[in-house]
Amino acid sequence: MRSSSSDISEPKTVALPSSSLPLWDDDPANAQNWGRFKKIYNTAVPSLLCLLISFALAIYSPSHSHVQEAFHTSTTKSLVPFAMYVYGLAFGPMIAAPISETYGRRFIYLVMTPIAMFFILGAGFAHNLATLAVCRLLAGMFISAPLAVGAGTIMDVWSGQATGRGVTLLMTTAFLGPAIGSLIGGWIAQYKDWRWSQWTTLFLGAAFWIFSMGAQESYAQPLIRRRAAKLGLPVPPSPIPPGVAGIQMMLTVTLARPVYMIFTEPIVSLCSMYSSLNFSVLFCFLACVPLVYTDVYGFTPGQCGLVFIALALGCLLGSVGLLVADHYTMARHLQLHPGGGIAPPPERVLWAAMIGGLLMPVALFWFAWTSTSHVHWMSSIVAIGLFGCSNIMVFVSWQILVSLNIETRTLTLLPVARYRLLSTSPGCMGPSSELLRWPLMAY
Repeated sequence: MRSSSSDISEPKTVALPSSSLPLWDDDPANAQNWGRFKKIYNTAVPSLLCLLISFALAIYSPSHSHVQEAFHTSTTKSLVPFAMYVYGLAFGPMIAAPISETYGRRFIYLVMTPIAMFFILGAGFAHNLATLAVCRLLAGMFISAPLAVGAGTIMDVWSGQATGRGVTLLMTTAFLGPAIGSLIGGWIAQYKDWRWSQWTTLFLGAAFWIFSMGAQESYAQPLIRRRAAKLGLPVPPSPIPPGVAGIQMMLTVTLARPVYMIFTEPIVSLCSMYSSLNFSVLFCFLACVPLVYTDVYGFTPGQCGLVFIALALGCLLGSVGLLVADHYTMARHLQLHPGGGIAPPPERVLWAAMIGGLLMPVALFWFAWTSTSHVHWMSSIVAIGLFGCSNIMVFVSWQILVSLNIETRTLTLLPVARYRLLSTSPGCMGPSSELLRWPLMAY
């Protein structure tokens, strides 16, 4: 493992293919030279697409009982499409990250999202559980591309501490998706057929895709290759070789290397295990909240969806905590090292994680202890908000730490994509195991 000596906020330097090529640092096409409005817009595009990803995940959960009735299956099997979507989210970024190195970020946003919407459309028209599960799996694979590419766009566009704020915004929208999806999904489950959970996702995805059509390419490497080809200069080689060698490389970096890193990179293995536990608990909340507030407090499905407003507020509070911690630690570093000659250590991002790590078990114990008919329902809802706050503080801190400490080799976004694979895939069994345990537990 190689510890990075540079902060996440420092812009990347791009090697030019020839001295006769115009300097990239002063080029108007360089994302660092864009105007503020253009930067904000190109930050909003991946942020909204990340919200769509988690929205599509959560909106299905309240309607799984309707799927159970429509397809005459068990409760556990009705959650298989939910689990398949999560598996798609785990493996999708591993495919999108290397592709973006060759074709750029904009290609991922404009091509992958409509493909995912076609599979969401197929899920809405599914007439059996197998079709629904397969369509959700493929939709998750294609829709998850912004999870890996979005952070790269923000690092391309912003510099300094603004980069950390942009990454926090990206992750905040991703964590707001489950709350918004469950909120809308609850009312869909109460008044509409389960297929409307897919139609709603389709409509929202179409709106976000139309909004993203104005996005500009921010990644320097494909822009420089195109500029060199246009000027007749030597073109820098693509990170992915053509033909069989490229396929072999993608299989190696997407499948073999994550397993290798579990056993050789302690930061990756520990962060992934911790984050996978957090994801499992988050997904369990999607399944157990309707059970708790329906069985214990007599809430309707729509009212159960309103409970997730607490999760959204907690995520917003946690994002504020991340920004405050980032500002404080950077100010402290500059105070100790005036002039900024020494880069801050990567571990400075863990201050927020340490706070969130203490709050998370408190929130879980609070929720479990107060989810009874003898305690007012507001108490457990506050615990859900506290969990949302602590969860985002831990996850964002871990992701930034992994990005700073893993050697990126030739593909700049693969550390993020590998971390997604290792931390997300174990969480897919959370809701199913929660429903299996529920009848065995008593208050």
